[in-house]
Parts: sequence; C-alpha cells; structure tokens
Amino acid sequence: MIDHDLLARVATVNASAEFNRWAGFEVVSAEAGRVTLRMNWKAEAGQYSGFLHAGLIGALIDTAGGFAALTRAGMVLTSHFSVNCLAPAVGNAFIADAQVIRAGKRQIFTRVDLFAEDSAGGRKLVATGETILMTVGA
Repeated sequence: MIDHDLLARVATVNASAEFNRWAGFEVVSAEAGRVTLRMNWKAEAGQYSGFLHAGLIGALIDTAGGFAALTRAGMVLTSHFSVNCLAPAVGNAFIADAQVIRAGKRQIFTRVDLFAEDSAGGRKLVATGETILMTVGA
C-alpha cells in the first residue's frame, strides 16, 4: 500500500537532487522499507551499443536503495553499493524496486532489482544490486 505522506517526502528529496532531475528519476511508490523508482529511456543515457549505460544502472540502484533506507531511518549516505548486470538494459523505461533487508542503528542494508520495461509494459530483470547506507544527522 502506498503511503502518500512518505511518497511526498521521498519525492521531495528526489527533486532536490539535480542529477536525479537530469536523469529523470521519478518516485513511483514508497512505503516503509520499500521504494520504486522509474526512469524513462533517453538517448543521452545510452552507451556505445545503445543499452542503458552501466553508470546509470548503478545510479538507479544506489538511489532506489538510498530512498528505501530513508523511509526507515531518515537521511542516509551510501557507504557501499554493488551492481550485477544480468542482461543488456534495453527498454522504454527502467524500474528499480528497492527493499530494506535490515535496518540497524547506524547501517541499513537494501536489495534492489532493476527491470527494463518494453512498450507493452512487459518487464525483464536486467540488473540486481545491494547497498549499505549509514544514517546521517542527529
């Protein structure tokens, strides 16, 4: 179930990041410990073979994991993330589904699946990742 207050909070943080605005990241859903991001394809996000550049794959995984952690712990900072590219990222849009796996007092661990979406709305898993985030502030 979408928590509209939490969705608005995450969307506000997303909109505050110039890189996220440039990339076109959109917060689709947010609930405690879970966030979904969407990025529509644009040619300037491609690499030499026309696939989504791995740098943007990593950015989607890092950002989605960070936002999932934010829903549980407030403001966070990534201390580590890893990406596994499973298939060429080709699609009309890319959907990053992130989930908090464990939230401690100082570290939050997340898992992220990245899907390529075709014009008919079908999805293919193209990458997975994990993030470790640290709480910041108070």
